[in-house]
Amino acid sequence: MTARTLMVQGTASSVGKSLIVAALCRIFRDRGFRVAPFKSQNMALNSAVTPEGREIGRAQAVQARAAGIAPSVHMNPILLKPETDMRAQVVLHGKPIGSMRFGEYHQRRPSLVTAIEESLSVLRSEYDIVVIEGAGSPAEINLKDRDIVNGFIAELADAPVLLVGDIDRGGVFASLYGTVALLDEAERARIAGFVINKFRGDYEILAPALPMIESRLGLPVLGVVPLIQDLRLPEEDGMALAEWRSARSESDRLEIAVAAFPHLSNFDDFLPLQRDPRMHVRWVETPRDILRADLAVLPGTKSTVSDLRWLREKGLDRAIVARADVGMPVLGICGGCQMLGTSIEDPNRVESEATRTEGLGLLSLRTRFDEGKVTERVRAISAPSFLAPAGIEVDGYFIHMGRVSREAGTTAFERDGRGEGAVADSGVVLGTMIHGLFEAPQMVDSLARSLLEGAGLQDSAPARPGAEEEYDRLARTVRESVDMDRVMEILGPVTGPPSDKTRH
Repeated sequence: MTARTLMVQGTASSVGKSLIVAALCRIFRDRGFRVAPFKSQNMALNSAVTPEGREIGRAQAVQARAAGIAPSVHMNPILLKPETDMRAQVVLHGKPIGSMRFGEYHQRRPSLVTAIEESLSVLRSEYDIVVIEGAGSPAEINLKDRDIVNGFIAELADAPVLLVGDIDRGGVFASLYGTVALLDEAERARIAGFVINKFRGDYEILAPALPMIESRLGLPVLGVVPLIQDLRLPEEDGMALAEWRSARSESDRLEIAVAAFPHLSNFDDFLPLQRDPRMHVRWVETPRDILRADLAVLPGTKSTVSDLRWLREKGLDRAIVARADVGMPVLGICGGCQMLGTSIEDPNRVESEATRTEGLGLLSLRTRFDEGKVTERVRAISAPSFLAPAGIEVDGYFIHMGRVSREAGTTAFERDGRGEGAVADSGVVLGTMIHGLFEAPQMVDSLARSLLEGAGLQDSAPARPGAEEEYDRLARTVRESVDMDRVMEILGPVTGPPSDKTRH
C-alpha cells in the first residue's frame, strides 16, 4: 500500500500553511483515515522532541497531534535552527550533524535528498494519506535549482498542490497570480486550486473577485477560510513572533516581562501565558520593564554566553538581581536557567570562545558545555514554589547543550526520583531546563493565582478550552470553509476505505 499525498504550498511565509495542514490532518482523521504530516525541510525557531528523544519542527508535532498520532522524525527529516544570519545548526533525522553556512549545506544535497526520500517512503507505507507542507514560496526563482521542499517534493511525492494565500496582509490575488506565473509548466500543472486564508470582513464584497481569479488562471478557489481569533495552538514562525512582540496591552492584566534575547529560541513556551486573559506577555530590553513587571523571565536561547553578555550590556542583569533582592519573582528556562546559576564552563569552546563565564549567581547551579545535545521528553512533578504548589505534573521536553548540576538549594521539579532545576532559598527565583511547562493548564492557573495574589487582585478568568477542543475548532472552521468533497476528488482514491466510525 502506498499512501495518497496532498501538498499545501503558500504564496509566502506565514500565510497559514502549517495550520491548514493541521486542519486537514484532523479532518482526514475524523473521516477515519490514517493520516500523517510531512515537511522535508523546516527552518524554525521552535522545535519539539519525539517520544524517542529526537528533534523535529514544532509545526510537525502540532500536525501529528491533530492527526492523532505520535510525532516522528520522518515527518520532518531536516530541521534548520538559525544561529546567525549566515549559519544554522542542521538536524538530520532528529540529530544535529553540525553548524553550516548555506553553501556547505547545499553541497550535501544528494545525501539530504536520500534522507527525504527515505522518510517519505516510510510514511507512505504506514498511512493512508500524507499531507505535505511546503516552505516559504515555491516561486523563489533564485533557489529553484536547490529546492528540496516545494516543487521538488511535489514531484517526488506525485502530489497535487493546494496554494494558500493570506488575504489579511493584502494583495492576495496578485500573490496568487504572481506565484502561478513564476512556476514552470510542470509545477503549474500540479496546482489543483487555491485557498484564501485569514479572511475577515464582508464576504459579499470579496465574492465577485473569486470567479475573476478563477477565469484568469483556470483554477478553482476551493475555499475562503476566516481568520481564527485566539487559536490556542503553538506557533513556530518568526513572523508570528514579530507580530506578538509588537502587541501592546491596554488592560490591567498581569505583566510578564520576557528578555528579548538576540538568539531567542522556543518562544512558544510563553504562548499559553500570552493567550491567558489574565496576563500580558511583553518582550523587553530595558531594566525599567524588568523592574515593573509582575514576573521577569529569562527564556531559552541558542547562545547562552552571547545572550548573557547582551543581558549585561543592557543592564538587565542588575534589574534581575534587584528584583530577587526585594522578593519579586524571577523565572529562568533552559538557557535562562543557566544564566541564573553561578558559572557557565566551556573548556572545549563548544558554544563560544569563553571557557568560563560568571552567571548571575541567583541559583546554586553550574553549567558545563560539552559536544552532546540533550533532546528528551520529560515528565516531572512540581516542588513548592511561586510557580506552582507541589504535585502538578508537567509533560515537557529538554532541548539544550550543556549539563547543569545543582550544588545546593531546593529542586524545582522531581523526575524519576531525581531533582531538576532549582529554587533559591528566598523562594522567588526558579530555574528549570524543562520546555513546555505551560502546556499544562494547571501550571498556568497556578502561576496566575500566585501573581494575582501578590498584586492584590482577584482571579476572574473564564474557563479556557483544552487543546483537543482547539484542534477541533480549527478543523471545523476549515471544513466549513473549504470544499472538502472537491479536495477528496483532487486527492484521488485512498487505498482502504474509512472506518465505520467516521466523525464529521
